[in-house]
Amino acid sequence: MKGADSGAQTQRPTLRGYRDLKVYQRAYKLAMEIFRETNNFPQDERYSLTSQIRRSSRSVAANIAEGFRKRQYPNMFLSKLADADAEATETQVWLDFARDCGYLSPAQHRELFEGFGEVGKMLSSMMRGPERFRPS
Repeated sequence: MKGADSGAQTQRPTLRGYRDLKVYQRAYKLAMEIFRETNNFPQDERYSLTSQIRRSSRSVAANIAEGFRKRQYPNMFLSKLADADAEATETQVWLDFARDCGYLSPAQHRELFEGFGEVGKMLSSMMRGPERFRPS
């Protein structure tokens, strides 16, 4: 009986890699949506706003992936998750600029902004319980 009880209490999802993380999947999807939306930004924004928003949105997913590979080192794992959260917030700032410059509709802005807010909440949850992600 003891084995059955302890197993039920410590069950963790089987994570084969970073692509199994819902937060990674969401961040990647949002970065691809930003890529598609920024294709319509003016050419003169190519090396400024377009480049910045694409870089920061992609960095969210990249930092999650890097953190996953370093999860056996709790401080490094937390640091990468914090970096991903910071990049998500930076992306929200660039989204504000894109909306206010007239490059994104309020609806497009809201969808992407809220998506990165959701990613931030997911990352915060991971940072509060990093032991759930330690390799077995």
